[in-house]
Amino acid sequence: MATFKTISSDDIKETTSVLNQLVDFVEEDISGSNTRKKFQVFVTSSGTNAITSSLFQTVYDQNYTLQTANELFDTTMGLYYDSTTVTGARTGIDANGKYLFPSESLMMREKISIYKQFSQLLLGDSNARFTAPFSNATAGTDEINEALFVSFKRLFVRDGIKRETFAIKMFQSSSDDSVDNINVHSPAQPPTGSVIFTDVGSSTSVERSATGGDVGNIVNAANTAETVGLMFYQQGIAIFDMKKAFSANQVMMGTVNSVGAHASTAISASFIPDFVTSASIDQVLDHVAETRFGSGSNTVMTFQNNTKINSTLYFCRATADEFNFSTNPSYTNSEGRIRVIDTGQEDIEKSFAFVSTVGLYDANEELLAVAKLSRPVEKNDEKDLTFRVRLDF
Repeated sequence: MATFKTISSDDIKETTSVLNQLVDFVEEDISGSNTRKKFQVFVTSSGTNAITSSLFQTVYDQNYTLQTANELFDTTMGLYYDSTTVTGARTGIDANGKYLFPSESLMMREKISIYKQFSQLLLGDSNARFTAPFSNATAGTDEINEALFVSFKRLFVRDGIKRETFAIKMFQSSSDDSVDNINVHSPAQPPTGSVIFTDVGSSTSVERSATGGDVGNIVNAANTAETVGLMFYQQGIAIFDMKKAFSANQVMMGTVNSVGAHASTAISASFIPDFVTSASIDQVLDHVAETRFGSGSNTVMTFQNNTKINSTLYFCRATADEFNFSTNPSYTNSEGRIRVIDTGQEDIEKSFAFVSTVGLYDANEELLAVAKLSRPVEKNDEKDLTFRVRLDF
């Protein structure tokens, strides 16, 4: 029969620890066409020149058609409803408060709605505006009106992103040697303006949003006074001010899908506001993904995540006169004599046992958990042992 010993509250301790895991993404994950999945749910009409687009794109670590592909993050873009980019393109407001835009612009209401959605989630107010830096921002200078949102998947964020571990490499200006009606590129020349953005310094300036959790500023690693975005650590969401992260005045040359009699319209105008208002969300995301990160196998983005491990420690104590007898049937012979004690030596030799397993039982003596030792430990009347059983969850 098994021997039981009651564990008191003094023998139980609860603790929390944090495990960090390094996560990195390579250039081809972002720029590759078969690693970015589009969900085209927007359509202008059912006519010949109907324009379709996604509201966001999902980046995978390999061809997304493969069953082994993992979702890395979602990316989308949005516009603040009261920014000069929006009000400059707006033609009016109808009786229901809906913004009206000319046919030269595309998906403006969807871009505004996406920005409002992230504002509601992270700031608790759909009409609020993101600013970088998060607090003490200068009005008109640090307001994020044209935002690029990167939402990392729970598989990689776990319980949050560790402060001062995030870094991303981008090209501030874009170039490509081809111009077509899908992507908009600048004149043919090598990409220039490679910079590294990071959340360095966020540990010493802890800020918090009521609904979004801990917030850190994303800055230019070469000039930490230049704040280009925000990182919401528990949410795993990075927000970039496209006017700062990219060359807003760069001249864009190419064609974009347009509403009306023509399937496409040639443009030769600035990235902001012209391109972000005239192109669909898919075209903006395609442009950013294909021209701002490179196409090789180099690491282009990295961070460490936090995994919180809640543990309950049970200290199972065996005093010198306890648990020196084994319940294993082979411990005694058919006569009930202890096999490890030679006949006639009962007064000289003493019983001992090897502990290999610790079981935790409830008040009804029902087994709840089993802890296995890495190797058996001898227990005799000269040893006072304590076994620590740890349950993680």
